Amino acid sequence: MQLILAAALGALSLCMIQPVHAELAVGKPAPDFELPDAEGTLHRLSSLRGRWVVVYFYPKNDTPGCTAEACNLRDRHAELVKLGATLLGISVDSPRSHAEFAKKHTLPFTLLADEQGEVAGAYDSLLNLLIFKMAKRNTFLIAPDGTLQQVWRGVDPKVHADELVKALRSVQSKT
Repeated sequence: MQLILAAALGALSLCMIQPVHAELAVGKPAPDFELPDAEGTLHRLSSLRGRWVVVYFYPKNDTPGCTAEACNLRDRHAELVKLGATLLGISVDSPRSHAEFAKKHTLPFTLLADEQGEVAGAYDSLLNLLIFKMAKRNTFLIAPDGTLQQVWRGVDPKVHADELVKALRSVQSKT
């Protein structure tokens, strides 16, 4: 029992520690990546240069928080597109799981499979608990020049879509 409690407390402390990496600072280049979507088509971040890109990491398809976040982003997707943004969702789920999740909730944006968690790790968005991995609920707004414009960590899935639209409007009004 004590061993289980110690493991649970250790896992909880890992969830709460969020080190700041200088390479992920606003104004620095966003780490490039290439990942497959639900159909297996590879998507490379650098191919989207010249556009605003929202990369959101989420823990698991079809869980309550992730479903709420995805559906709220779905409902605001047209506004994000109108603001010139491409939305990419990333989790450690498989392409097949993404296909089922996107179909079930009519998601109009691309979900990418980071099954090994390498991209999530590069964005300091991976929770690795030895027996399983999952992405942390973090979002990155990437400017058309490929630099990080804004970073949200531990977002509230129920209001985050509104925060993204507001942030995009704000940064675009300054340019």
